[in-house]
Amino acid sequence: MPKIALHNRDGSSSGTVDLDDAVFDVEVNVPAMHQVVTAQLAAARAGTSKTKSRGEVRGGGKKPWRQKGTGRARQGSIRSPQWSGGGVAHGPTGEQNHVKRVNKKLKRVALRSALSDRARSGDVRVVDDLVFDAPRTKDALAFLDALEIGTRRALIVLASPDQATGRSFRNLGRVHLLTVDQLNTYDVLVSDVVIFQRTALEHIGKGSRPDLGQRGRRPSAGSRSDDADLVQSGREQQ
Repeated sequence: MPKIALHNRDGSSSGTVDLDDAVFDVEVNVPAMHQVVTAQLAAARAGTSKTKSRGEVRGGGKKPWRQKGTGRARQGSIRSPQWSGGGVAHGPTGEQNHVKRVNKKLKRVALRSALSDRARSGDVRVVDDLVFDAPRTKDALAFLDALEIGTRRALIVLASPDQATGRSFRNLGRVHLLTVDQLNTYDVLVSDVVIFQRTALEHIGKGSRPDLGQRGRRPSAGSRSDDADLVQSGREQQ
């Protein structure tokens, strides 16, 4: 069972913790990770792209010229697809469904592979106490500097939502917060470093996460909606 240093918020080491072999020391399955991430990205698509058909484009109700005797090709409407400004043939209808089905077993394999890859490369951190007393971005930056994260993208995994912690990291674009039940393959792979709260890691080690991340977020560029959800959940708990 691999061991990893246990850090305090100031960056100092306070011992070691064991990582579960079944989660952090498995053979990396690249095809499984690719399939799951592709499904997550597909699920994030809105599917609202739409073009107008010849029946939806304004105008074109009158036949442009008579059927015979002009020497030109017969035409029924100036809004036919072959005309400039005409409708689009076989275009998107705005009702596309891009969802790809992935079974639970494959999701577990993919997430374990992603976590194992990060653990082998030394990009997994465990922090004993990762709860802020008040929402301060300054404290969040000091915490990242103490762990020598630098400018790398970081994924922070909490055991439960916390309002102050969520607000502290909310303004940092390179940091994303999740609770342990939201952990998913995409967020692990898109981050350079994965930081676990110790209690969150214990949830995985005790097997209280048999699904290992079935509630993963839908990735979206520049969106911090999940951090807002963490803040809102923490507010409701108070």
